[in-house]
Amino acid sequence: MINTNHTPSQKFWWVPLVWGLLIFLGTAASSPAQAQPRAEIPVTVHDFGQVREDMALGYTFVIKNTGDQELKILEVDPDCACTVADYDRVIPPGGEGKVHLELKPFSVVHSFKKKTYIRFNDPAQRAVNLVLQGDAAKSIEILPSHIVRFRGAPDAKHAAQVRFISHMPFPWQITEFRNNIPDKVDVTLRTEKPGKIYVMDILNKHHEQGRYIGKIEVFTNAINKPKIVMRVIADFYPESAVGGP
Repeated sequence: MINTNHTPSQKFWWVPLVWGLLIFLGTAASSPAQAQPRAEIPVTVHDFGQVREDMALGYTFVIKNTGDQELKILEVDPDCACTVADYDRVIPPGGEGKVHLELKPFSVVHSFKKKTYIRFNDPAQRAVNLVLQGDAAKSIEILPSHIVRFRGAPDAKHAAQVRFISHMPFPWQITEFRNNIPDKVDVTLRTEKPGKIYVMDILNKHHEQGRYIGKIEVFTNAINKPKIVMRVIADFYPESAVGGP
Protein backbone atom coordinates (compact mmCIF):
# COMPACT_ATOMS: atom_id res chain seq x y z
CA MET A 1 0.00 0.00 0.00
CA ILE A 2 1.39 3.40 -1.05
CA ASN A 3 1.84 5.87 1.71
CA THR A 4 0.43 9.28 0.70
CA ASN A 5 1.09 10.95 4.00
CA HIS A 6 3.90 13.52 3.54
CA THR A 7 5.27 16.07 5.90
CA PRO A 8 4.90 19.76 4.82
CA SER A 9 8.60 19.96 4.03
CA GLN A 10 8.40 16.93 1.76
CA LYS A 11 5.18 18.01 0.05
CA PHE A 12 6.34 21.51 -1.01
CA TRP A 13 10.04 20.83 -1.75
CA TRP A 14 9.74 22.72 -5.09
CA VAL A 15 8.67 26.03 -3.54
CA PRO A 16 12.24 27.32 -2.78
CA LEU A 17 13.26 26.51 -6.35
CA VAL A 18 10.40 28.53 -7.79
CA TRP A 19 11.08 31.50 -5.55
CA GLY A 20 14.77 31.41 -6.43
CA LEU A 21 13.95 31.42 -10.14
CA LEU A 22 11.53 34.33 -9.74
CA ILE A 23 14.09 36.36 -7.79
CA PHE A 24 16.75 35.70 -10.48
CA LEU A 25 14.44 36.75 -13.30
CA GLY A 26 13.34 39.84 -11.44
CA THR A 27 16.92 40.87 -10.79
CA ALA A 28 17.90 40.35 -14.44
CA ALA A 29 14.91 42.35 -15.66
CA SER A 30 15.62 45.24 -13.32
CA SER A 31 19.36 45.47 -14.25
CA PRO A 32 19.74 47.79 -17.27
CA ALA A 33 22.33 47.07 -20.00
CA GLN A 34 25.59 48.95 -19.58
CA ALA A 35 25.49 52.32 -21.36
CA GLN A 36 27.91 52.57 -24.29
CA PRO A 37 28.73 55.00 -27.10
CA ARG A 38 28.26 53.94 -30.69
CA ALA A 39 29.94 55.63 -33.65
CA GLU A 40 28.15 55.71 -36.98
CA ILE A 41 29.95 57.32 -39.95
CA PRO A 42 27.70 57.60 -43.05
CA VAL A 43 30.60 58.61 -45.35
CA THR A 44 34.25 57.64 -44.88
CA VAL A 45 35.61 58.47 -48.37
CA HIS A 46 35.30 61.74 -50.27
CA ASP A 47 36.42 62.08 -53.88
CA PHE A 48 37.14 65.63 -55.09
CA GLY A 49 37.38 64.49 -58.70
CA GLN A 50 39.51 66.64 -61.01
CA VAL A 51 41.20 69.56 -59.21
CA ARG A 52 44.32 71.73 -59.49
CA GLU A 53 47.29 71.43 -57.17
CA ASP A 54 47.04 75.11 -56.15
CA MET A 55 43.58 74.66 -54.62
CA ALA A 56 42.87 74.37 -50.88
CA LEU A 57 40.69 71.26 -50.58
CA GLY A 58 38.42 70.61 -47.63
CA TYR A 59 35.62 68.28 -46.61
CA THR A 60 33.59 67.76 -43.41
CA PHE A 61 32.82 64.19 -42.32
CA VAL A 62 29.79 63.64 -40.06
CA ILE A 63 30.02 61.25 -37.10
CA LYS A 64 26.82 60.23 -35.33
CA ASN A 65 26.56 58.85 -31.81
CA THR A 66 23.68 56.35 -31.81
CA GLY A 67 24.64 55.04 -28.37
CA ASP A 68 23.55 56.11 -24.90
CA GLN A 69 26.89 57.38 -23.60
CA GLU A 70 29.21 60.19 -24.73
CA LEU A 71 31.24 59.32 -27.80
CA LYS A 72 34.78 60.64 -27.55
CA ILE A 73 37.24 61.12 -30.40
CA LEU A 74 40.49 60.12 -28.73
CA GLU A 75 42.92 60.58 -31.62
CA VAL A 76 43.06 62.15 -35.08
CA ASP A 77 46.22 61.20 -36.98
CA PRO A 78 46.61 62.27 -40.67
CA ASP A 79 49.13 60.34 -42.74
CA CYS A 80 50.43 63.60 -44.24
CA ALA A 81 51.58 66.86 -42.65
CA CYS A 82 49.66 68.60 -45.44
CA THR A 83 46.35 67.61 -43.81
CA VAL A 84 44.89 69.99 -41.21
CA ALA A 85 42.17 68.58 -38.94
CA ASP A 86 39.48 70.31 -36.87
CA TYR A 87 37.00 68.14 -34.99
CA ASP A 88 34.46 67.80 -32.16
CA ARG A 89 36.09 65.90 -29.32
CA VAL A 90 32.88 64.84 -27.53
CA ILE A 91 29.56 63.88 -29.16
CA PRO A 92 26.53 63.49 -26.86
CA PRO A 93 24.18 60.47 -27.06
CA GLY A 94 21.85 60.84 -30.03
CA GLY A 95 23.89 63.75 -31.37
CA GLU A 96 26.36 64.20 -34.20
CA GLY A 97 29.79 65.74 -34.50
CA LYS A 98 32.09 66.75 -37.32
CA VAL A 99 35.64 66.11 -38.47
CA HIS A 100 36.80 68.74 -40.97
CA LEU A 101 39.90 67.86 -42.98
CA GLU A 102 41.70 70.33 -45.23
CA LEU A 103 44.58 69.76 -47.65
CA LYS A 104 47.04 72.60 -48.09
CA PRO A 105 47.56 74.01 -51.60
CA PHE A 106 50.35 72.39 -53.64
CA SER A 107 50.35 69.31 -51.39
CA VAL A 108 48.75 66.94 -53.94
CA VAL A 109 49.46 66.11 -57.56
CA HIS A 110 48.24 63.44 -59.99
CA SER A 111 46.06 60.76 -58.35
CA PHE A 112 46.13 61.15 -54.58
CA LYS A 113 44.62 59.43 -51.54
CA LYS A 114 45.16 61.00 -48.11
CA LYS A 115 44.08 59.00 -45.06
CA THR A 116 43.33 60.24 -41.55
CA TYR A 117 43.13 57.72 -38.71
CA ILE A 118 40.34 58.38 -36.18
CA ARG A 119 40.18 56.53 -32.84
CA PHE A 120 37.04 56.40 -30.64
CA ASN A 121 35.98 55.15 -27.22
CA ASP A 122 33.34 52.99 -28.94
CA PRO A 123 34.07 49.38 -27.84
CA ALA A 124 32.41 48.01 -31.00
CA GLN A 125 34.32 50.25 -33.42
CA ARG A 126 37.63 51.40 -32.10
CA ALA A 127 38.91 53.24 -35.18
CA VAL A 128 38.23 54.22 -38.77
CA ASN A 129 40.16 55.80 -41.66
CA LEU A 130 38.69 58.88 -43.32
CA VAL A 131 39.93 59.28 -46.90
CA LEU A 132 40.28 62.31 -49.17
CA GLN A 133 41.09 61.44 -52.77
CA GLY A 134 41.07 62.89 -56.24
CA ASP A 135 43.17 63.72 -59.28
CA ALA A 136 45.19 66.95 -59.17
CA ALA A 137 46.56 68.58 -62.31
CA LYS A 138 49.60 70.82 -62.11
CA SER A 139 48.73 74.49 -61.89
CA ILE A 140 52.03 75.47 -63.53
CA GLU A 141 53.84 73.19 -65.95
CA ILE A 142 57.60 73.60 -66.33
CA LEU A 143 58.79 72.06 -69.58
CA PRO A 144 60.99 70.17 -69.97
CA SER A 145 62.00 70.47 -66.29
CA HIS A 146 62.89 72.83 -63.47
CA ILE A 147 66.44 71.40 -63.64
CA VAL A 148 68.76 72.53 -66.44
CA ARG A 149 71.84 70.39 -67.10
CA PHE A 150 74.84 71.23 -69.27
CA ARG A 151 77.31 68.45 -70.13
CA GLY A 152 80.18 68.20 -72.56
CA ALA A 153 83.24 70.09 -73.69
CA PRO A 154 83.66 73.50 -72.06
CA ASP A 155 84.22 75.24 -75.41
CA ALA A 156 80.98 73.94 -76.94
CA LYS A 157 77.82 76.02 -76.99
CA HIS A 158 75.44 75.06 -74.18
CA ALA A 159 71.97 76.55 -74.07
CA ALA A 160 68.55 75.57 -72.74
CA GLN A 161 65.01 76.80 -73.09
CA VAL A 162 62.35 76.37 -70.41
CA ARG A 163 58.65 77.02 -70.91
CA PHE A 164 56.32 77.98 -68.03
CA ILE A 165 52.66 77.20 -68.77
CA SER A 166 49.98 78.34 -66.34
CA HIS A 167 46.67 76.56 -65.76
CA MET A 168 45.61 79.09 -63.13
CA PRO A 169 42.09 80.56 -63.43
CA PHE A 170 43.51 84.10 -63.44
CA PRO A 171 46.15 85.98 -65.50
CA TRP A 172 49.40 84.53 -64.19
CA GLN A 173 52.55 86.65 -64.35
CA ILE A 174 56.25 86.21 -63.73
CA THR A 175 57.08 89.47 -62.03
CA GLU A 176 60.87 89.04 -61.85
CA PHE A 177 63.69 86.51 -61.68
CA ARG A 178 67.03 86.37 -59.89
CA ASN A 179 70.08 84.59 -61.27
CA ASN A 180 72.57 83.70 -58.51
CA ILE A 181 75.30 82.65 -60.99
CA PRO A 182 75.46 85.61 -63.40
CA ASP A 183 79.14 84.89 -64.04
CA LYS A 184 78.21 81.41 -65.35
CA VAL A 185 74.97 81.90 -67.33
CA ASP A 186 72.97 84.58 -69.07
CA VAL A 187 69.20 84.42 -68.52
CA THR A 188 66.48 86.10 -70.57
CA LEU A 189 62.72 85.89 -70.20
CA ARG A 190 59.98 86.65 -72.71
CA THR A 191 56.20 86.42 -72.78
CA GLU A 192 54.78 83.97 -75.29
CA LYS A 193 51.14 84.32 -74.24
CA PRO A 194 50.21 87.04 -71.74
CA GLY A 195 48.90 85.68 -68.46
CA LYS A 196 49.58 82.14 -69.63
CA ILE A 197 52.99 81.21 -71.08
CA TYR A 198 56.54 82.48 -70.48
CA VAL A 199 59.76 81.28 -72.09
CA MET A 200 63.16 81.42 -70.38
CA ASP A 201 66.44 81.09 -72.31
CA ILE A 202 69.54 80.08 -70.39
CA LEU A 203 72.95 80.40 -72.09
CA ASN A 204 76.18 79.11 -70.64
CA LYS A 205 79.10 81.55 -70.72
CA HIS A 206 81.53 79.63 -68.53
CA HIS A 207 84.15 77.83 -70.62
CA GLU A 208 86.36 76.14 -68.09
CA GLN A 209 86.62 72.47 -67.22
CA GLY A 210 84.81 71.39 -64.06
CA ARG A 211 81.40 71.64 -62.45
CA TYR A 212 79.18 74.46 -61.25
CA ILE A 213 75.75 74.52 -59.64
CA GLY A 214 73.42 77.48 -59.34
CA LYS A 215 69.81 78.52 -59.16
CA ILE A 216 67.38 80.92 -60.78
CA GLU A 217 64.52 82.15 -58.59
CA VAL A 218 61.34 82.96 -60.49
CA PHE A 219 58.80 85.19 -58.71
CA THR A 220 55.12 85.19 -59.66
CA ASN A 221 51.84 86.84 -58.70
CA ALA A 222 50.37 83.53 -57.43
CA ILE A 223 49.62 83.91 -53.71
CA ASN A 224 49.98 80.23 -52.87
CA LYS A 225 53.12 79.70 -54.95
CA PRO A 226 54.92 83.03 -55.28
CA LYS A 227 58.32 81.51 -56.10
CA ILE A 228 59.67 78.78 -58.38
CA VAL A 229 63.28 77.66 -58.01
CA MET A 230 65.16 76.56 -61.12
CA ARG A 231 68.41 74.58 -60.77
CA VAL A 232 71.35 74.84 -63.17
CA ILE A 233 73.96 72.07 -63.07
CA ALA A 234 76.95 72.00 -65.42
CA ASP A 235 79.66 69.33 -65.89
CA PHE A 236 82.36 70.19 -68.43
CA TYR A 237 85.11 67.81 -69.49
CA PRO A 238 88.06 67.95 -71.91
CA GLU A 239 87.22 67.22 -75.53
CA SER A 240 89.10 63.88 -75.34
CA ALA A 241 87.00 62.72 -72.39
CA VAL A 242 83.75 63.73 -74.08
CA GLY A 243 84.46 62.08 -77.41
CA GLY A 244 86.46 59.10 -76.17
CA PRO A 245 85.43 55.43 -76.51
